[in-house]
Amino acid sequence: MNPMPSRAISTLTKNPNSSVVFRTTSKWTPIPIPHRTIQEPTGQDLDYVNVAHSHLLHSDWSKLDKLLPKLNPFKINHILLKLQTDYSISLKFFKWVQLNNPNLLTLEANSIILHILTKNRKFVSAESVLIKIIGSCDVSVHSKLFDSIINSYRMCDSTPRVFDALFKTYAQMKQFRNATDAFCRMKEYGFLPTVESCNLYMSSLLSMNRAGVAVSFYKEMRRSRMTVNVFTLNMLINGCCQLGKLENARQVFDEMPDMGFSHNVASYNTLIAAYVNKNLLSTAINLKVAMEKNGISPNVITYNTLIHGFCIEGKMHDAYKVFGEMSAMNVAPNAVTYNTMISGYCKLGKVENGTQFFEEMLRNRIKADILTYNAMLLGLCNIGKTRKAAYLVQELDKKKLVPNASTFAALIRGQCVQKNPDRAFELYKSMIKSGCRPNVETIKMMVISFLKNDDFDGASGVFKEVLERPVGPDSVIWSKLCEGSSQVWKDWLVMSLLKELNEGHLTLERFESVKRICDSNADGKEIEQET
Repeated sequence: MNPMPSRAISTLTKNPNSSVVFRTTSKWTPIPIPHRTIQEPTGQDLDYVNVAHSHLLHSDWSKLDKLLPKLNPFKINHILLKLQTDYSISLKFFKWVQLNNPNLLTLEANSIILHILTKNRKFVSAESVLIKIIGSCDVSVHSKLFDSIINSYRMCDSTPRVFDALFKTYAQMKQFRNATDAFCRMKEYGFLPTVESCNLYMSSLLSMNRAGVAVSFYKEMRRSRMTVNVFTLNMLINGCCQLGKLENARQVFDEMPDMGFSHNVASYNTLIAAYVNKNLLSTAINLKVAMEKNGISPNVITYNTLIHGFCIEGKMHDAYKVFGEMSAMNVAPNAVTYNTMISGYCKLGKVENGTQFFEEMLRNRIKADILTYNAMLLGLCNIGKTRKAAYLVQELDKKKLVPNASTFAALIRGQCVQKNPDRAFELYKSMIKSGCRPNVETIKMMVISFLKNDDFDGASGVFKEVLERPVGPDSVIWSKLCEGSSQVWKDWLVMSLLKELNEGHLTLERFESVKRICDSNADGKEIEQET
């Protein structure tokens, strides 16, 4: 990473959605790096530094321990500077101080050890030091940290990689604002991070659904004439896809050869996944064919994505063909492959086919996870096979798998299909105790099940229980719950809740919100049939 030539400087702005935007302003010349020094030790301080230095060279830690009471930040800085030609001893001394009296380690001491480590290309150790600093400091310290590093840069005869380490560590810790600030300040002094660190930053942004910032950062890389590689472009494609800009993603993909980069399997997989998510399955298949023609073999991710696409459309015959092709191409299916096939069959009510894949999965010693069991449970519960579902729940405990909201939702559905709303409500209560949050469809399913049994009290019980939650349901949820219900039931609900209001068990605001929704649907439909 070399200091960059003079060119336009980029500043940070924020759009109304709080996304970071890089904006190029005017041409500039990098700020000169300051040449700071620290006061030289004299007298007893100088003697202390020399004696400590000697003990460290001889690894005489017992004698060094005796010097601890008179150690101070000034002496630490000079000992580190005196040791800087030997990064190993420097780091041992730094850790010794950290263990015995961490309060003595100032930002300046931390900066000096960072210079020593990065100058000797010990980047993992440098990042470890940075993680500890960043993890323990408040917001105001971040700017001071950069100042301390830049002020001690010449004194330690450092290299630009120290700034790269800072930028990379912020990116790893997903502190995007600090990473961006560090990047902009680096540029002010004429430094740019490595492409690997930039890729890590973009990857972290994409993992947190900050695609807009990632795309803006790529544009800034290009404006700064920074080196990019195939991984950078793959992430740019991913970012465009996340933003729904599929044409832009395809344009980047098509321009890669002109930029001197060959597509790899990740390039194709990213686009294939985007086409599948947009229900453009035929385009995804064509891209997979082009991929093979260009000598790139599809991997398990490619096949899983296509299988997922066919399963979404209910085309299990095509999904099975893709699954069979995997074996022919010696690509071993993984847990995601089997989970997708099992879920696809079970959602169509073809539980026997799903069970066959489940059993094959276990035979192949591929570990079933909670997603596997949830898919099977939903399939069984949709057709009312609650006993078999209960057996699978017992398996969860044996496999040490923790039920989640989808597990409970499937079991509740099974009891509703079997016309056991009371049992469904008990499962709902267990779900709440487990810390899982039901969705509106699960609650609506229970209400409808009670109403089909002409159990208005039971349906009201569900409503009241939901009302007692710390965060009550909003008007959208109430509308969903009342949707399709008879007016007789709505009148019953209002009277029941009015009684709760009079007894002080319900707030007026929540009562009025339910009544308003019920009144607005006075001509409600009959209870809808369960699907």
